[in-house]
Amino acid sequence: MRAVGMLAVQAGLAAGLSWFVADTVLHISQPVFAPISAVVALAASVGQRLRRTVELIVGVSVGVFIGDLLIYFLGTGAWQLGLIVVLAIVVAVVVGGGPALMVQSAATAVLIGTLSPVVENLEFPRFLAALIGGGVSMAVTAVLLPLNPLRVINRAGSPALDLLADQLEVTAGALRRRDAAAAQAALDRLRDNKEEVAAFNEAAQAAREASTLSPVRWESRQGPVGRYARAVEPVDRAMRNSGTLIRRTVTLIEDEEPIPEALPVAVLLLAEATRVLRREFATADEPDEARERALRAVSEAGRAYRAGVGFSGAVVVAQVRTTTSDLLVATGVEQEDANRLVRDSFGPMTRP
Repeated sequence: MRAVGMLAVQAGLAAGLSWFVADTVLHISQPVFAPISAVVALAASVGQRLRRTVELIVGVSVGVFIGDLLIYFLGTGAWQLGLIVVLAIVVAVVVGGGPALMVQSAATAVLIGTLSPVVENLEFPRFLAALIGGGVSMAVTAVLLPLNPLRVINRAGSPALDLLADQLEVTAGALRRRDAAAAQAALDRLRDNKEEVAAFNEAAQAAREASTLSPVRWESRQGPVGRYARAVEPVDRAMRNSGTLIRRTVTLIEDEEPIPEALPVAVLLLAEATRVLRREFATADEPDEARERALRAVSEAGRAYRAGVGFSGAVVVAQVRTTTSDLLVATGVEQEDANRLVRDSFGPMTRP
């Protein structure tokens, strides 16, 4: 309820305002399509509302055009209505529309095809109502009740970062105990990350939209919200590279390779860096501590490498370096600088 409470209030306000504008201000007769359009635009996932509003207006225009054109040449009836809907959807696809545009085109075509014979001058009020509804929905989300973009992205980004930190932590414990089954369970859970990554990506789009449309949020576009939103791709890479790390951990344990004391410490520090990164993102702090923990993980991985590791152990060490580089990029460090910091923290490559 907390997650959708703001959406409910936004939708109610947009519906009431759009009816007021269409009915009281512009005196459109029975402007039911205005509040419907407002709610449809707001029902789109946050981050897609601007696109949905444009599709709504374009879809109505396409439906009106196709409906009027065919009714003029073919008249009205059941087969004419079916043909109008088919052509409205085809035209919507041709102009590059998504499902929302197709639905709006078809629905408007149905209204034109069925109501035009009994309701005069339906076309322009329908288009105007869609324009009012879409415009009011944007005004509500941008000015009257704007979302907090940092809260939006943090709500969806935290599960992805927690998932990565949790499984790296489990892997560190599995290395200490030589527990291949625990490491395999961590790998299976990390691989099942589509829901968390998708939610993180969608929230990043929502945060960008909220900070772009709302004047009160403009300052956050290049600040904490922008940094958090740009972290989606490197965090996704960190998950994939951590998956390789954990997979080689399973093989390392099963092959009874040596496990230097510093190796599980390195993986644990990587988990801690991820957890600290989530906290610093949520509080809009500069992620200095997360960077420091990540580079300490690389330093410990260097110690483990020089102490002596087997084939799979060397891969685990390499993936600690790679994942650390991903996390540094997620904090806002340029890729080239991240690679240099990792090399410096790792230390000499030669073994005693």
